[in-house]
Amino acid sequence: MVFHSEYVFRSEYADVPVIDLPVHEAVLGHAAQYGDAVALIDGMDGTVTTYAQLDHQHRRIAAALADAGVRKGDVLALHSPNTTVYPAIFHAATRAGASVTTVDPLVTAEELARQLMDSAARWIVTVGPLLEVARRSAELVGGIQEIFVCDRVGDREMGHRSVLGLVRSTAPDPVVAIDPGEDVAVLPYSAGTTGAPKGVMLTHRSIATNLAQLEPVVRLGPGDRVLAVMPFFHIYGLTALMNGPLRHGAAIVVLPRFDLEQFLRTIEKYRVTSLYVTPPIILALAKHPAVSRFDLSSLDCVLSAAAPLDARLAADCADRLGLPPVRQAYGLTELSPATHAVPLTAAAPPPGAVGKLLPGTGMRVVALDGSGRDLAPGAEGEILLRGPQVMKGYLGDPEATARMIDTDGWVHTGDVGRVDEAGWLVLVDRVREMIAYKGFRIAPAMLEALLLAHQDIADAAVIGVRGDEGADGDEVPKAYVVRQPGAEVLTEDDVIAYVAGRVAPYQRVRRVEFIGSVPRAASGKILRRELRDREIRDRAVREGAIAQWYADRERENR
Repeated sequence: MVFHSEYVFRSEYADVPVIDLPVHEAVLGHAAQYGDAVALIDGMDGTVTTYAQLDHQHRRIAAALADAGVRKGDVLALHSPNTTVYPAIFHAATRAGASVTTVDPLVTAEELARQLMDSAARWIVTVGPLLEVARRSAELVGGIQEIFVCDRVGDREMGHRSVLGLVRSTAPDPVVAIDPGEDVAVLPYSAGTTGAPKGVMLTHRSIATNLAQLEPVVRLGPGDRVLAVMPFFHIYGLTALMNGPLRHGAAIVVLPRFDLEQFLRTIEKYRVTSLYVTPPIILALAKHPAVSRFDLSSLDCVLSAAAPLDARLAADCADRLGLPPVRQAYGLTELSPATHAVPLTAAAPPPGAVGKLLPGTGMRVVALDGSGRDLAPGAEGEILLRGPQVMKGYLGDPEATARMIDTDGWVHTGDVGRVDEAGWLVLVDRVREMIAYKGFRIAPAMLEALLLAHQDIADAAVIGVRGDEGADGDEVPKAYVVRQPGAEVLTEDDVIAYVAGRVAPYQRVRRVEFIGSVPRAASGKILRRELRDREIRDRAVREGAIAQWYADRERENR
């Protein structure tokens, strides 16, 4: 039974001690005891790294970085897709005293330059295919001390030192005094689905403690094999697919990107036991015909996070794979990230539940009318969270930090949900994404889940657009739909009629546009901001105001 006092909900699990260790010690402190056990497998070529090798690699790279001039307080930008050397670089940098700002490998040079400048990064680690982007961004910013290349074996390739070459360093081990509660270990940038990305300051303590908070609910160990296809640069991948498994001696099979055929082949070849993925991959597992061509019988657990997952889609995926229900988890980058998870031992979580509170975490659900009034179990409102995993703040932005974290330490998530008497949380949608129509609030995620149940729809996203009916300020739901292959006969009227027959009149989709793909962040979240920009641009074209639209965009980008 969940504990709540005046509707402040608390975890049913016993608190875990705060982990006051540097993150490299919290994760790799026991690496030596696992010795020759497999830590990492390159899913592309089969190369294996043992725990003993990983421990040696990260210590020697740390020594080489310190010898190169990396000091406590410096920021190192890790600009790379998933590789088997990524964990060694990450923990080497923190051992040398640096903070790591993780970078989306798909960013442009200009986008990388903005992150380098905002984070004050002085060092870059990249891979050969991204080297020109890194070089160009360094030229734009200035002040970069050195660029290292992590997939080159030689001491110098194309004028840059190889990280793998640094493993041969004979420099002394760095001795750095780290304050786990104050010093920033990781500086990820929020996905920017609703605004400009901000640097999220996560301390060694918040990251390490969150790993401990997950242990009673989602525990891995020797013998488990996790497929890491979600990006390590994202906090979900960093915690659930890199640091969590390595902390407990599991093996990680690493893929640099998601390709369905490669993904399925890798599960079959390496007998993967656990999948931590996002809803788009659950959708593929549930619907794509290629799945039936591969032996996925090694799987015993599938968990989805980073975006809402429809209960029907989760059930379809589990049924097709012959597995227990797909588990969900919930959190935010600002919370290191996890606050909720469905326990692996839970027999039948309620449909759509994203989990129960992790140890040491508190939650409130407050009214959406701005009153801050706490709501009882079962009522829908904004989710507020508090615990030892909360970020230190947004880098260089105290005003944004104050908007996110109130004076009592509650994080205002911007997510709408409800919690039942047993403590199960069900997400509804983002506060900012809710569509206001004639006094009603419509959740895009609910309509998206309904659309995905249509046999001719491969993917879908819904936003609110300015309507011709209703009061000023009203919006109507517009669906962006990706047809299944061979379903070209599906029309706008078909989609509108399909939804209308299954929802209340005010929730009906009023407009439909067919697109090739739904824009998503690396985490799987729908980038509704891009769809809104597209709608505004298209409306400007229709109204003969495209020149003004370009002028507005240019002004925003300055």
